[in-house]
Amino acid sequence: MFENMSEKEAREEILKLTAEYCDTFHNQKKPYQEGDRIPYASRVYDHEEMVNLVDSALEFWLTSGRYTDEFEKSLAEYLGVRFCSLVNSGSSANLLAFMALTSPLLGERRIGRGDEVITVAAGFPTTVTPAIQYGAVPVFVDVTIPQYNIDVSRLEEALSERTKAVMIAHTLGNPFDLKAVKAFCQKHNLWLVEDNCDALGSRYTIDGQERLTGTIGDIGTSSFYPPHHMTMGEGGAVYTDNPLLNKIIRSFRDWGRDCVCPSGRDNLCGHRFDKQYGELPLGYDHKYVYSHFGYNLKATDLQAAIGCAQLKKFPEFVEKRRRNFKRLKEGLAGTADRLILPEACPDSKPSWFGFLLTCKEGTDRNRLVQYVESKGIQTRMLFAGNLTKHPCFDEMRTIWNRENEEGRKQGRAGYRIAGSLEVTDRIMKDTFWVGVYPGMTDEMIDYMAKTICEGIQR
Repeated sequence: MFENMSEKEAREEILKLTAEYCDTFHNQKKPYQEGDRIPYASRVYDHEEMVNLVDSALEFWLTSGRYTDEFEKSLAEYLGVRFCSLVNSGSSANLLAFMALTSPLLGERRIGRGDEVITVAAGFPTTVTPAIQYGAVPVFVDVTIPQYNIDVSRLEEALSERTKAVMIAHTLGNPFDLKAVKAFCQKHNLWLVEDNCDALGSRYTIDGQERLTGTIGDIGTSSFYPPHHMTMGEGGAVYTDNPLLNKIIRSFRDWGRDCVCPSGRDNLCGHRFDKQYGELPLGYDHKYVYSHFGYNLKATDLQAAIGCAQLKKFPEFVEKRRRNFKRLKEGLAGTADRLILPEACPDSKPSWFGFLLTCKEGTDRNRLVQYVESKGIQTRMLFAGNLTKHPCFDEMRTIWNRENEEGRKQGRAGYRIAGSLEVTDRIMKDTFWVGVYPGMTDEMIDYMAKTICEGIQR
């Protein structure tokens, strides 16, 4: 087939056929019929993503390359930040964001083992996991309903002489009270990490300026797992305006190396063999000097190629999520006696990841969820509900119950709870959510509203 073609012509033919294949076999969706399965999330894509993927595969560079460079530049421009690093997952993004704050390059502000990080238990585990694995102490603060974010009135109670950072997520796209949290961090000289994995595209007005979430704290993180606001299959990003933090993030992502030259490009700085580091001999190859105990958390160019196409569609995705959320809330307006409907944080414009529902007294969540699921509508809990109740906390919980208060303050229990987690426990027992992803039609949204209304009457 390709005997009389140049490589460029052959590539163009392959990409043309790829687009036709996608349009024929991937994008011929049958019209929705009532009772069809409605997932809480799904990929939304067309032939542009598949063409980019094949284009990258034909180059066979595989690791980070030109599509990675393009994606990092484009996402940074969209967010309005100086630095963006693509990684292989949102969980890795959170790992890098936390580990960056342990770097010796940060001096007295670095997080050390036994230092404390304020967070919440009503969320996804990997917001908290890096701190626990490192040996820092998460301090859990309760949340509020119907915003499902940190109760900022509890922040001062959570503070101790060992507090170094606040690391929390914007729950299902709803920004937390960034004014209060940012002011608290500035007052006490604390780092602020925004886990933005469920909130890419959400906006918040602070100091008279509307900004995208993830860009207001010191570091923001994103996830591009298939259910998220945009996808690469697997993938994530870490972003910041701080040049030193960016240098540290890149180092931890790329094996912990000190050199900032990209893979495959040597001696861009012109000082590869003329400096002395640690106790290494003078002139030791800078590409193999390590300033941190790092990882290899880079994404592939195949992932980045998909992300480049998704990012072009992303603003439309956000608007469709907002429209779907609004339509579903209107459809459930008559359920206030049985359900608590979600509310946006003041001064925010959420890019909703899902629609949270909390059952009032007299409405059994399990019964309602099973009815909704039986009608083809996929549901989810608010992730961990209360993370401290899970088996992964069994050992730490035993120590927590045994140690006296002084031992807890010293971090021997591995975690601390500021006050109580009363609302968190209620979410664990009474809350669930359904999707509003951009592939949903009005008919799907209306069917979800009708089914939920039926379910609470049973």
